[in-house]
Amino acid sequence: MTSLRNYDVIQSPVITEKATLGSENNQVTFKVAIDATKPEIKKAVEALFDVKVTKVNTLRQEGKIKRFRGVKGKRAEYKKAMVTLAEGNSIDVTTGV
Repeated sequence: MTSLRNYDVIQSPVITEKATLGSENNQVTFKVAIDATKPEIKKAVEALFDVKVTKVNTLRQEGKIKRFRGVKGKRAEYKKAMVTLAEGNSIDVTTGV
């Protein structure tokens, strides 16, 4: 996998209350590409942040149908990855890559 693909796989960190609670268990949550696989996500996180990854859990979030001023629209679908880091490793998501 090329280094440019690493930046395509990991799109952005997810900063929510639930995602920050995962940091107690050494987990970091990222928004990733829809077609990214677990091994790709693991390699990308290890290459970009120089950490050791022990486990990757993923989920696909379907886009909701919403209305705005009577017009139906649909939110975009996305994929999230909860990455568990090895003991002693950490990622500060507030700083850039």
